[in-house]
Amino acid sequence: MGKELKGIIVPIVTPFDDAEEVDERALRAMVEYLIASGVHGLFPAGSQGEFFSLTPDEKKRVMDIVIDQARGRVPVMPNTGAITTREAVALSRHAEQAGADAISLITPFFITPSQEELRRYCATVANAVSIPTLAYNNPDRTGVRLAPATMAQVARECANFVGVKDSSGDLTNTLEYIRLCPPTFRTFMGRDTLIYAGITNGCVGAVAATANVAPRLVVGIYEAAAVGDHARALALQRRLAPLRVAFSLGTFPVVVKEALAMQGRIPHGRARAPVGPLSEEMRQQLRRILREVGEL
Repeated sequence: MGKELKGIIVPIVTPFDDAEEVDERALRAMVEYLIASGVHGLFPAGSQGEFFSLTPDEKKRVMDIVIDQARGRVPVMPNTGAITTREAVALSRHAEQAGADAISLITPFFITPSQEELRRYCATVANAVSIPTLAYNNPDRTGVRLAPATMAQVARECANFVGVKDSSGDLTNTLEYIRLCPPTFRTFMGRDTLIYAGITNGCVGAVAATANVAPRLVVGIYEAAAVGDHARALALQRRLAPLRVAFSLGTFPVVVKEALAMQGRIPHGRARAPVGPLSEEMRQQLRRILREVGEL
């Protein structure tokens, strides 16, 4: 399978400049910061990377920049999912040609496909490339749920369909992926408040948006759990929790970007309109939370 996919994989932000154009310099700096902080992989063009606001060409450019800057030091797994299978195939083939180590497929959104349509979507994209392919289940954002039985069926049909990121926040659903899919299937926790719970129940890691802001803290949860230091892992998970809960301070995904701007990691904390900045009151709350978790 090439580089092993496990640990903390970061859905890296897509920084924008004053004109809301992709800020390549800031994106490259984020790659360097995250790798230096010990993360185990990068996930460009994901939800926190505002894939929904990017054109297909911009998605390809973001993938290219992250793959180029990572230089093989950690696996890069872009999100290549789309509303149509046709676009998902095109993005996936581009990712493979650009040197991605794996791809992850958000489900189609706006439409509500059946499980059979989702099975065909995943299988068609997996069969269009040779690199490892993972699904991305995020029903709160997409309104679409990838059933564990559907995942198990695709995993049996396609040798390179090897895992899933589950952002449902439903631990039972996550555990059903693990129970029903083959032993080699790699399930990643996608809800940051459940990283410790996921790892102790069979997840191989997490795709964690908070790791943009607190990479060493999030990596610490995984590393402590991996060596059986459950007391430390649980303490770090509880320390992280306020940062994930803070996502409700503004319209997703601006909170993480404003936090990064407060830390001086990116020049601007803006998301693409219509998502606006935090109010001053919410910004002060975020600043207090960053101090509370030791990240400011």
